[in-house]
Amino acid sequence: MKWPKETSEPGKRSRRSLALAIGVCLTSALLGTVTVSPASAQTSVPAGTPSAVSPFERPAVSAERAADNTAFFEAVVKSVAKKQAEQPSLRVATVYYNASRAPSFNSAISRAVSIWNSSVSNVKLQATSGSGDLSFQEGNDPRGSYAATDGHGRGYIFLDYAQNRRYDPTRVAAHETGHALGLPDHYSGPCSELMSGGGPGPSCTNAYPNAAERSRVERLWANGLAKALKSMGVAR
Repeated sequence: MKWPKETSEPGKRSRRSLALAIGVCLTSALLGTVTVSPASAQTSVPAGTPSAVSPFERPAVSAERAADNTAFFEAVVKSVAKKQAEQPSLRVATVYYNASRAPSFNSAISRAVSIWNSSVSNVKLQATSGSGDLSFQEGNDPRGSYAATDGHGRGYIFLDYAQNRRYDPTRVAAHETGHALGLPDHYSGPCSELMSGGGPGPSCTNAYPNAAERSRVERLWANGLAKALKSMGVAR
C-alpha cells in the first residue's frame, strides 16, 4: 500500500517491482473482522517538515497498486527463501529488517514488529544491523507512507513525517509491515481491520491485525514460502 498518497511509484518502479515476482499468488479478499482495543502511543517526529500533505484519502485499490503490493511481498519472500535454503531445517521463516534509516520511528517500528510477532507463528520479524530482507526509511513525500521494492530483490517501507504527525505512527508502521507479510489494502474496512489503513480516519489507532488478517498471513507463509523454496529445489 501506500498510506495516501501512497499509490505506486511511477511506472519505472512498478515495472522494476513486477520483475521480482516469483509466482506466489495472492487473492484480494479479506475475511471478516474482529474488534480489538490496543493501547497506542505517538512517535516523536522531527519538527520543521512540510505540513501541506494531502488529506489521508481512501483511493480505489487499482490493479497497478495491487500488482505492486504483490511484487513487494514476493520480493520479501524471495529474499527470505534464499536464507532459508541455506538452513533447510528451520521451520519458521524469519524476515530480517533494518530500521537504521528511520531513527525517528524506532518506537513505532518496534511496537509494530512486536504486534506482528505476537500475532502470527509461521513468520517472525527480527532486527539486523546488516543487509536485511526489509528496511525502513523516513523522510518527506507528498504521497505519504508506502511499501515498495528496491529493485534489488528486497523490500522497503517509507514512513512520511507529515502523515505520521496526523495518523498513529504504530498503526502506519504495522499496516505497511502487513504488506511485507502479504496483506493487500482494504480501505473500506473498519478500524479493527489493520489493512483498512487511513480509511477509518485519523482517530483510528488500532495497530493490531484482526483474526482474518492473522489467518491469511499464516497461510501465505506456510504455503508461499514452501513454493519459493521448492522453486530453489529445497524441500521444507
